[in-house]
Amino acid sequence: MKASSTAALPPDLFLLGCAGQTALAQASPQRLGFKAFNLLRMAQMGLPVPPAFVLGTQFCADAEKRSEAASPETWASALQALESASGALRFGDAARPLLLSVRSGAPVSMPGMMETLLNIGLNDATVQGLIRQTGNPRLAWDAYRRLIASFAEVVGGLPAELFEDELKRLCAGRDERQLDFAELRGLTQRFLQLYQEAAGSAFPQSPQAQLQQAIAAVFASWQSAKACSYRAAHGVADAIGTAVTVQAMVFGNAGARSGAGVGFTRDPRSGAPGLWVDFLFNAQGEDVVSGRRSAQGHEQLQQVLPQVWEELQQACGRLERQMGEMQEFEFTVQEGRLYLLQTRDGKRSPQAQARIALDLWREGVIGQATARQRCVGLDAEALQISRVLAADGQALQPLARAQAASSGVVTGRIVLDEAGALAAQAAGQPAVLLRRDAETADSAALALTLGLLTQNGARTSHAAVVARQMGKVCLLACEGMQLDEAAHEVRFGERLLREGDWISLDGNEACVYAGQVQTERCCPPGLLDELAQLRRDLVPAQTETAEILRV
Repeated sequence: MKASSTAALPPDLFLLGCAGQTALAQASPQRLGFKAFNLLRMAQMGLPVPPAFVLGTQFCADAEKRSEAASPETWASALQALESASGALRFGDAARPLLLSVRSGAPVSMPGMMETLLNIGLNDATVQGLIRQTGNPRLAWDAYRRLIASFAEVVGGLPAELFEDELKRLCAGRDERQLDFAELRGLTQRFLQLYQEAAGSAFPQSPQAQLQQAIAAVFASWQSAKACSYRAAHGVADAIGTAVTVQAMVFGNAGARSGAGVGFTRDPRSGAPGLWVDFLFNAQGEDVVSGRRSAQGHEQLQQVLPQVWEELQQACGRLERQMGEMQEFEFTVQEGRLYLLQTRDGKRSPQAQARIALDLWREGVIGQATARQRCVGLDAEALQISRVLAADGQALQPLARAQAASSGVVTGRIVLDEAGALAAQAAGQPAVLLRRDAETADSAALALTLGLLTQNGARTSHAAVVARQMGKVCLLACEGMQLDEAAHEVRFGERLLREGDWISLDGNEACVYAGQVQTERCCPPGLLDELAQLRRDLVPAQTETAEILRV
């Protein structure tokens, strides 16, 4: 097929990484959403970005426009361009299938509040083509079972637990990445059966129907309860809408030299320089950001794939210089090859905000005026954090350890859901939310509490990002924690706590304590003196070379 040109595209439909790529001058975050706009910027920088087309925010305006966006007539020419950019792959082809992801992206960052669907285009025929194409039956069956479960949840409105419970039964305590292709093939067949039983109809085998319904569902997620609640809490206008990006799939679940990661170009808790990354080998991106899986730091990636780690560091350095700000990014490694899937300004603590502004100024990435503007309101009160005080000079014994997504210390009564949080608030009691997974669906409950502790999850999951943005202490992937919602209790090894008991979270040391702890408040040493130096008279304007437009 011949590549389409942008002239053949309908208004508000854009190409990136394809022949006829949309020019930056024709695009804006308001039209493409920030996620796709930054993908376009990365593609123009020559960074490794899978090709895609974007249905702009205007398609989210009303029901008629959303219906138009889901129609194949709207995106047929863009799909042809995407196929041409993907070589010999064709969407829906039984021999060499092109698989797609469908992602949301508003003009403002709303982490995890809208939906994403991966592996669109797999069915009983194309899964065989993917096996022949890749020589990797495990990859094919793993991707297919993931599509069925996510499609059921996002498009069909079926409970995720229906498929999660079946997966847990098969794993029987094993990591799901240890399942072989035969087990995954059997799981896929079971998922197809569960889908039909719960939905009352068979899983759609038409790739085009999958894509239509996925686009419609992602646009519809703009009006989901959690997205509406987030916008109301953060003063985001309903009218701005979301865009939808349809992108060629890359596979982090392709084996031992593949994986998915999310990271920040600097530590979002303290602002310390150096990449801060969560990574899972042989996994897809949703495993990291969903909050249902626990991930590791970058050490394994650095050891196993040092060339990829070096490429990632170089790419992130370019991104910071180009964007003029600390970045949060998502990436996939497929058989040793790096792909960047997203970048945006990273959410961070007030202490990190000050540290990063100071460092970027000293490094010449931003000018003094910009650094000063980013530090407005960061006074001694705003920069204080809580620290645990030893009781009578004796070190406290932690109940458990976890991964810390934010700093500070909080103490409160254990609550297990939004109803418990509301009850604690009505009683005037401080509360800490305990959950099995770190999911953004719990954002309303989190807003009523002082902190979040989860059994599963990663520091870079969407829920952790939201917690950090809210200023909540957040600990995830807690060792030995076993939550029993039905019994209203939680175990930490041999220790049993019940809903309503006191618990303390120490985000500085990534520790959990039973009961209440004594704390003190202090500022990071030297930070106030450095801010005072920054706020002295501005340097001459002509030296602020970093203020030149970067695109």
